[in-house]
Amino acid sequence: MNLEAPQTIVIVDDHPLFRKGVIQLIQAAPEFKFVGEAPSGKEGIALAHRLQPDMILLDLNMKDMSGVEVLKTLKDDGLDARIIMLTVSDQAEDLMAALQAGADGYLLKDMEPEDLMQQLVEAARGKITISERLTRLLVTSLRDKARPTQLSEAGLTEQESRILDHLVDGKSNKLIAKDMGIAEGTVKVHVKHLLKKLNLRSRVEAAVWADRCRRQQGKP
Repeated sequence: MNLEAPQTIVIVDDHPLFRKGVIQLIQAAPEFKFVGEAPSGKEGIALAHRLQPDMILLDLNMKDMSGVEVLKTLKDDGLDARIIMLTVSDQAEDLMAALQAGADGYLLKDMEPEDLMQQLVEAARGKITISERLTRLLVTSLRDKARPTQLSEAGLTEQESRILDHLVDGKSNKLIAKDMGIAEGTVKVHVKHLLKKLNLRSRVEAAVWADRCRRQQGKP
């Protein structure tokens, strides 16, 4: 379970008691090094730029600005950090908004502590993490839109198909680039193209869609 080196981590959440509890979990885990906390979105943005952490845990609903707004700002600024939404909301619209804004994970605050830390370890390894019970929300959201119903109908190139396989495994662009021996920018271009072909707006949607197609076809 151990990572090669402790991952620096910041939490942005406007609930002091919740922050304290998560910080205690992080400090007890050898995989992580807690480096900072912020009680608001604006302070979180400033803190993230100052500390340049490996990972940011971000609340969805804060008083000064939403977590999705913070997420978009940090992504637009090119911050090289894994950004995981940690929220009480299990609403489909919140989940989709976060994923489409580029969240690297979406976890619920009512998770068991050990499950939360395991998911954070997976996120630190480059995997996209999402609370298990939320995957059905993604499946439901994918049903009624116009898109291919089988992998063979998608018109993907060989390279795009290989990248889609990696997305199903929950890998980040950086990890896919490393595994395939290509530039991260090239992966981003391929992901953009395959999302357009599939009429999808996020990599997690693509992973869920592809996994469902395989199950329907009886493939592992």
